[in-house]
Amino acid sequence: MSKKIGSVVIILLIILFGYLGFDYLHYRKVNAVSDAAFIKSDELAMLSFKVGGKVTKMTKTEHQPIKKGELLAIIDDTDFRKAKEKLEHKKEALIKKIEALQLKRERLKKNLTLQSKIASQEIEALQKEIEANKSRVKAFQVKLQKLQKDEKRFKSLLQKRLIAKEQYENIHTQKIALQKELQAMQKGIEALRIKQQELQNRAKIAKNQEKSILELSKEIESLEKESAALKSTIDELNLKLSYTKLYAPFDGIIAKKFFDTPKIVKKGSPVYAITDPKKLYCEVLLSEKKMHGVKPGNRVTINVDAVPDKIYHGIVESIAPTSASTFSLVPRDIASGEFTKLDQRFKVRIKLNNIEGLRAGMGATVAIERK
Repeated sequence: MSKKIGSVVIILLIILFGYLGFDYLHYRKVNAVSDAAFIKSDELAMLSFKVGGKVTKMTKTEHQPIKKGELLAIIDDTDFRKAKEKLEHKKEALIKKIEALQLKRERLKKNLTLQSKIASQEIEALQKEIEANKSRVKAFQVKLQKLQKDEKRFKSLLQKRLIAKEQYENIHTQKIALQKELQAMQKGIEALRIKQQELQNRAKIAKNQEKSILELSKEIESLEKESAALKSTIDELNLKLSYTKLYAPFDGIIAKKFFDTPKIVKKGSPVYAITDPKKLYCEVLLSEKKMHGVKPGNRVTINVDAVPDKIYHGIVESIAPTSASTFSLVPRDIASGEFTKLDQRFKVRIKLNNIEGLRAGMGATVAIERK
């Protein structure tokens, strides 16, 4: 009797193990199963300052919630502010100097225009007066020539006693008077020419002011370039001042705080690591041997190691177009002909239907339904 019971137990065990083996093999035939799966977050960031300096304040500790735009840390901005104030004072002084030079240039321009106009008018008037006097001189010279001829003729007549002495003396007196008047006119023309030359010299001196105006313009241009360079430096300092405050880029939780204040940090040194626990997904490194039948939209069953009493569900959202090893830092070199075939793995992204109780970094086992 005992032998029969033993035989029945063995047969039942064989049937049970056979069923379990069949169920195991069938399950893996209709599902792509992998335990190389992890819960990850779409929002995971390492926060750092864009400038170096002494961190004087940190407003959050690890595991505290944060809101987008919330102030998280501050770097002492004293040096930046002092440098900015110094440059702003220098820029203000430059602007005042530029304004003074511009005013001086405008004044010189007005004076030059006025002086040039007056000199030109006076030179023109003198030239007309000179021309008029020259015409009068020519007329007087013609008259003098006639008087000289008359004097010669009257002298001849006087010697022959054909005219009275008074007539000759009258002509002679007229000639002398006209000669003196002509000399006076010629001296007057010469004086006018001297005055005209003086005006022309003054006009030349006024013209030389154009060089001063040009030099002022060059100096103003140089100072304006210097002012623009200062403005650019001040803008850069304003940007650096804005970088002395660290703000949260999105809603989430402080995952890690790397140090306590006070602390001198370099540009780019990590300050906080933050994550958004609401934007989780599952990533699977699936063997190429298990890829058949796995497509976007396939249903997925997920068992998370940290939550053993709960089963999660999801769907395949995307499959990487290349294997995970394609972008490795040290790619395999097969140019020499030495080649060992290795199982390649592809990243599969799974959208989760429920994220309750999950945290980024948890390990999981997934079963992707094949179609």
